[in-house]
Amino acid sequence: MSSTEPDALLGPADIRDLAAKLGVRPTKQRGQNFVIDANTVRRIVRTAEVRPDDVVVEVGPGLGSLTLALLEAADRVVAVEIDDTLAAALPATVAARMPERADRFALVHSDAMLVTELPGPAPTALVANLPYNVAVPVLLTMLERFPSIERTLVMVQAEVADRLAARPGNKVYGVPSVKANWYADVKRAGSIGRTVFWPAPNVDSGLVSLVRRTEPIRTTASRQEVFAVVDAAFAQRRKTLRAALSGWAGSAPAAEAALVAAGISPQARGEALTVEEFAAIAENKPAGSKPAESKPGESKPGESKPAENGTSANGTSSTAGSDA
Repeated sequence: MSSTEPDALLGPADIRDLAAKLGVRPTKQRGQNFVIDANTVRRIVRTAEVRPDDVVVEVGPGLGSLTLALLEAADRVVAVEIDDTLAAALPATVAARMPERADRFALVHSDAMLVTELPGPAPTALVANLPYNVAVPVLLTMLERFPSIERTLVMVQAEVADRLAARPGNKVYGVPSVKANWYADVKRAGSIGRTVFWPAPNVDSGLVSLVRRTEPIRTTASRQEVFAVVDAAFAQRRKTLRAALSGWAGSAPAAEAALVAAGISPQARGEALTVEEFAAIAENKPAGSKPAESKPGESKPGESKPAENGTSANGTSSTAGSDA
């Protein structure tokens, strides 16, 4: 079977047949909503601008809908799958439907939040359908751990897509927006309806494009230091930065001193600041200041607060989808 033939990809009947044979029933716990439309996965690949020399990493391949479309276009595909049943079945699906590309596929049976290395050449692109409950933590983790990833396209719940791509001053601008922008230029890249999933989710989905910055943010502060400021600023987003950063700086006067030194009004709020401005604040943290101890449930540097973006970092999903 040639990989260019339409039936190389999975259609609605193929997805249901595979699921039935494996005894797989999509679960809300893992945000499982399988993509059943070949045109949609090809559209995702086109939008991601996958090239013939790309090494693509895919998180949560599920039954392989997007995996097969990626194999048509990329040099290699590495899929990270947490689900035992799905991980065991995917290589056989690839071998059956695209035998001539099977040697270009590798599977990592693991939680994406725990993966620190991938087999073969370094990945150049990340393309994935990420469920709502883990989308932001997984995305940020992959961008942090694999700096060779130049281009990313993820499908997430529409609300998460809006937050990731939001600009300062937007009412949904927050932790995901700033942290994603630390790594990349972020923009909305399209919308996906509900009917291309099985089962159909209760929400719409959106595509988000992230192109890694060619030049990192210019700052003497570390990523962890900058992210600590971001977390503190949005933990109390209704407060002025002088008040919101008092715990981070050790006191309100210390927070004000850091803000003034960074050229930012102490009366400003986090939703008005760019990632560069957060970095400037981090650079000017008063020497010797100690942040208030984190309380249970508060985010760590690099993670996203559930109250801010509706995500949880408790493992990754095994499949495509955006149902929350």
